Amino acid sequence: MRLLLVEDTEDVAEAVVAGFARRGDAVDHAGTVADARELIALQDYDAAILDIELPDGTGTEILRALRASGKPTPVLMLTARAKVDDRISALDSGADDYVVKPFDLREIEARVRALTRRAGPDRAGTVEIGNVSFDPAACTLSVDGRAVALTRREFSLFETLLANRGRVIPKERILERMYAFNDEPVGTNAVELYIARLRRKLEGSSLAIRTLRGLGYQLVTDP
Repeated sequence: MRLLLVEDTEDVAEAVVAGFARRGDAVDHAGTVADARELIALQDYDAAILDIELPDGTGTEILRALRASGKPTPVLMLTARAKVDDRISALDSGADDYVVKPFDLREIEARVRALTRRAGPDRAGTVEIGNVSFDPAACTLSVDGRAVALTRREFSLFETLLANRGRVIPKERILERMYAFNDEPVGTNAVELYIARLRRKLEGSSLAIRTLRGLGYQLVTDP
């Protein structure tokens, strides 16, 4: 997943970024409304995590900008405000969920996974397709009951292909889901490398990765 985090408390931001990065997600971090607007203009996100209180405004302003632009990005609000009216205001402005500070990082991760599931084809926590079982919460993949070890980049790639299965995904889109702006720059040949590795690990499974030359890749059920 490619995520946007808007949080001005540095240690909180570092913890959230590190938590998602461990499971292979790419996270762009902004500490102000202005920086967040710049990122939104450049990139579409699978989900956004927005703090309400920011140095130059509020996360609600970013939320309204997202909704005004027509972007359906699932949004989780972080708030130190305990008042019910404040939470209602965030939800009425277009937020999908909220968490009150202080929070457990595991809850943030679980809520973001839930939000992205609502926007995709898989509502259940674990995805079962033929002899393939994938649990995004536990970061596990198995084929015929055999555990398949994935690196965090492979996990990110598989999650992207699975969420878009049946659809052709260009290399460039896959690349932007695997790497954030602050990551070391890589080319689309990195996608080819990870596709080859993932293909080997999916051998004998009910899924296959098709290459459509000049168009991209497609995850399909292997007949």
